[in-house]
Amino acid sequence: MNLFADAIRWIMDPAHWTGANGIPNRVAEHLGYTALTVVIAALIAVSLGLYIGHTGRFRGLVVGVTGALRALPTLGLLVYLAVLFGGGISFALVPTIIVLVVLAIPPLLAGAYSGVESVDGRTVDAARSMGMTEWQILWKVEVPLALPLSLGGIRSAVLQVVATATVAAYISLGGLGRYIIDALPLRNYTEVLVGALLVTILALVLDGILVVCQRLTVPAGVRAIRKSPEQRSTTKSARTVSASA
Repeated sequence: MNLFADAIRWIMDPAHWTGANGIPNRVAEHLGYTALTVVIAALIAVSLGLYIGHTGRFRGLVVGVTGALRALPTLGLLVYLAVLFGGGISFALVPTIIVLVVLAIPPLLAGAYSGVESVDGRTVDAARSMGMTEWQILWKVEVPLALPLSLGGIRSAVLQVVATATVAAYISLGGLGRYIIDALPLRNYTEVLVGALLVTILALVLDGILVVCQRLTVPAGVRAIRKSPEQRSTTKSARTVSASA
């Protein structure tokens, strides 16, 4: 409990909110690694997921590959790539981003193709019967309906990357992992806990924002369909109460 109280006091200390090692700078670095990773991974995984979801091709292969990517040891791969690329601190960002992109691809890919696959086939057939091209069906029908599930994949990827980006500090980069990696050899467990708490808070804030975005992207028609059973249940209950009275 004292350790936790010490960590809170450390965070609230104004001296730790300025300078290169200050909390705002470390948070900005951490967010920078996360944003760069998710953008690169999304360019690869979302386009591939939309193609697989629309055509149904290579789904088995992709499921196997993404499962294998999830099994890769992040820290081991980071050290291997850092040695492979060389170049010292100046090139440390390259292996870090590669490792994080590998980590982010499986949930992004799964969210994109499962979102498109979840679209009702009768809706797609109706669009096709209206003369829409396959490209129009994908972008005007399937992508809007798949957006909530796709955002679920982005949400999962962001949380994984935020939690894992602490390894960037292991090869001399910044971010919130800096507090943990620097404090461990000194047995400064208060600062280690500070790093863990800040990563947790950042992940929860980002998760909350993405949950709101996910709910806002549900099409109005889908919301109406989901609401209908509740309305019917409410009406039925009201009728039952009225009849009982």
